[in-house]
Amino acid sequence: MDFLFFLEGLRVPGLNEFMSALTWLGHPYLFLLVCISLMWCVSKRQAFYIMVVGITGTVINQWLKLIFRIPRPWLLDSQLSIVESARSEALGYSFPSGHTQFAVSITAGLIASSKKLWIRILCAVLLVAVPFSRMYLGVHTPLDVGVAAGLALALTIVIWPFFKDDESFEKNALWVLCVMAVLALAFVVWVHVMPFPADIDAHNLEEGVKNAWLLLGCSLGLIVSHVVDSRWLHFDVSGTAQTQALKLVFGLAITIGLVLGLKPALIAIFGDVMWISVIRYFVPVVFAGCIWPLTFPWFARLGTRNEVVERMD
Repeated sequence: MDFLFFLEGLRVPGLNEFMSALTWLGHPYLFLLVCISLMWCVSKRQAFYIMVVGITGTVINQWLKLIFRIPRPWLLDSQLSIVESARSEALGYSFPSGHTQFAVSITAGLIASSKKLWIRILCAVLLVAVPFSRMYLGVHTPLDVGVAAGLALALTIVIWPFFKDDESFEKNALWVLCVMAVLALAFVVWVHVMPFPADIDAHNLEEGVKNAWLLLGCSLGLIVSHVVDSRWLHFDVSGTAQTQALKLVFGLAITIGLVLGLKPALIAIFGDVMWISVIRYFVPVVFAGCIWPLTFPWFARLGTRNEVVERMD
């Protein structure tokens, strides 16, 4: 806590705004944006690698949150103030840091899998900066970010040999994805059979249960997507800058629409029960992994036609 009080003394309005913006680089939505962009436009191997690191780490992260149930820093010491703009995203228990988990999964994963020096340097800076922003804002302690960063780095190292090249990816991806799904399923079972104490925060427990089902849905969606692509689809990620942008804009719009639109539809059909999160996230992942890529040949032909027209002009 002493370190957080030290950082509190350094706060100024401009730096507060910068750190508030920087911390969004550890948001789950950005993690999904990066992974989908890699899957559609850069490298499926790279995308699956980072997704496995991120989702596996998040399962363990959420598990640790419910095991240790450590409150946020300002609840541990009421004299600590936080940057108010960060409060809305500082949900659930404090240990370990979820934002740090996602940020380090992305940056460390790109450092390991990217060959471009500028990307690796940028990611190395962000790997340190984003976890630091969580402490500067007052929403996590050094222990919170240290354990989350260490877990993400360990998973990055352990999982890398299975995705280091195309041959390793083809050989290992399915069983690694299955291990991830089994871990997610074990977490679902655990949150439902664990005799939590009566004084546990009901909202935090509810978030943990919802996240358990969500992570299981994502894991199963990735397995289906990989099987469909590796056996039948084999979609191509290449394209012109224009076609890549079109793929991303329209594909992401539909994917986000599915995530948002499925919730009220599923609640209307099944009621507001936790397990609908499996369907809510399974469907968009399958859409992103093996349905939207069916349009890529059309985008490729569109790009070819545009190139012909430009040459004629």
